[in-house]
Amino acid sequence: MKPDLPTRVAYVAFAGTGEPVLSVAGKLGLPASTAPRGAVLICHGSDGVDGRGAFHAEALNAAGLATLEIDMWAARGSGRGAAARPSSPLDTLGDAFGALAFLAAQPEIDAARIGVMGFSWGGVVTLVSSRRRHVERFSQGGLRFAAHAAFYPVCWAYEHVPALSLEGRTGSPILIQTGEADTYDAPDSGARLVEHLRAVGEGEVTGYAYANATHGFDRDLPAQVINDPFSHQGKGGPVTMTFHPEAAALARARCLAFFLSNLS
Repeated sequence: MKPDLPTRVAYVAFAGTGEPVLSVAGKLGLPASTAPRGAVLICHGSDGVDGRGAFHAEALNAAGLATLEIDMWAARGSGRGAAARPSSPLDTLGDAFGALAFLAAQPEIDAARIGVMGFSWGGVVTLVSSRRRHVERFSQGGLRFAAHAAFYPVCWAYEHVPALSLEGRTGSPILIQTGEADTYDAPDSGARLVEHLRAVGEGEVTGYAYANATHGFDRDLPAQVINDPFSHQGKGGPVTMTFHPEAAALARARCLAFFLSNLS
């Protein structure tokens, strides 16, 4: 790993690939390099861009990987939070695949080495973008993500909400990191999802769960309580998000190692 490479930052916009076609904005970080490098798309959670992406981008950029954190809410004129977001993460898949096309077109980036990561809502986008049917619908020129790293992606939903099924994946590797105190799920929901995906096959799947870690455990902000109809395994109700510095640091290191292994 090359430490602390200088990074050039640019604020960019590009067209999504969904309907209607939206202009999606983002923050692009390009570490210094004499050759095309890998890149990671970062997708925010329901509260919008809130520092979690920057926390991970700093480590990814320092290791020589480009990053693009997009703002899916601004593209729709949406407010922050569960009450203002679109009806389904599938509504924002065009943002992710538009970002993939944008990154692939940059001369500094290797189009075959682009991964995606996200938090909560963005974690769902990260996982469902691994399905071949979504690649066929939203991707331009057959582009697909080379690796998927999802943080607390509401693990109960994929076997219970047909639209969020993960059947028929591309085979790109997946990393899932969760908190055992996340009240969207049961304490073992992340482990059960990983076990299910491994049993199906279609690529390597790795999972880690952190004891005493809530939803948003890598969010370095004051503790927050939100209400979401998808929480408590679909029953709805309050969700506490509390920063867990030890889990956050370990999860960031594991995410970095995952992308270095799969995008190098």
